Amino acid sequence: MIESHDSAVLAVDGGGTRCRVACEIDGVVHCSETGAANVSTDFDGALNQIRAGLDALSRQVEVQIEDMIGWPAFIGLAGVTDAGIAGRLSGALGLMSARVEDDRPAAVRGALGTQDGLVAHCGTGSFMATQTDGAMRFAGGWGSVLGDEASAQWVGRRALSEALCAYDGTQVGTRLTQSLLTDLGGPAGIVRFAKSASPAQFGALAPQVTSEAKEGDRVAVQILQAGADYIAEIANGLGWQPGRTICLTGGIAGHYATYLPDTMRSAVRPPLGEPLTGALALAKEIRNEHL
Repeated sequence: MIESHDSAVLAVDGGGTRCRVACEIDGVVHCSETGAANVSTDFDGALNQIRAGLDALSRQVEVQIEDMIGWPAFIGLAGVTDAGIAGRLSGALGLMSARVEDDRPAAVRGALGTQDGLVAHCGTGSFMATQTDGAMRFAGGWGSVLGDEASAQWVGRRALSEALCAYDGTQVGTRLTQSLLTDLGGPAGIVRFAKSASPAQFGALAPQVTSEAKEGDRVAVQILQAGADYIAEIANGLGWQPGRTICLTGGIAGHYATYLPDTMRSAVRPPLGEPLTGALALAKEIRNEHL
């Protein structure tokens, strides 16, 4: 049994794929993992996933949940869009010393640590952020309908659009466009697919685009170049400066590296850690504020 909890912190990193609940006690990290947790699309479901994670973690470290929720905590969850939903979640969990935000700050702190730099996260969705002297600025992360440029689902949708243009004769036909038309049953099939496809289903087409781009497919290259141009534009808008670290996180982000301007490409570095690492670091900041 763990005896001392004076330095203990609690962290949650939750998104559309999984939710991880962790604590760090005397320098040792303990973690449990449950299912998807997005408080905007399914508040009660996300709450249940967090509670299940807390229960599993409680049994793992042999500490009552009632004690754990009193520890300094950072809760980073997809779907936390304002103070109202953050307060609702904090109250539902009974947290006593917690900061509740969306899942972006933990990702940034995990990737960059405390150093200045830029994070371009491009998974199924996307967002970008800079960190300067500990302060973070964000852009994007507004979902597939209004944003998520350069994400995997954006790449998939863009590829289907270009395939339709190739069918119309307003875009060059390539192996990528022909494959998409054939695989999905022509233009009518593409329209049927797009009408009901989820972001994940659009995103599942992205590997075909990145694979064809490596072979020099003209349309695939155009799509990845457009994504890289978006990253460069937003990076400059957020105040990124040459020489500062750039971390490309998420499944498709790394494919943009070769399409970035030289000054940005030379600044790309692997992330220092994962979002859960960042969530624990932010929880420690909360603890230190109360010392």
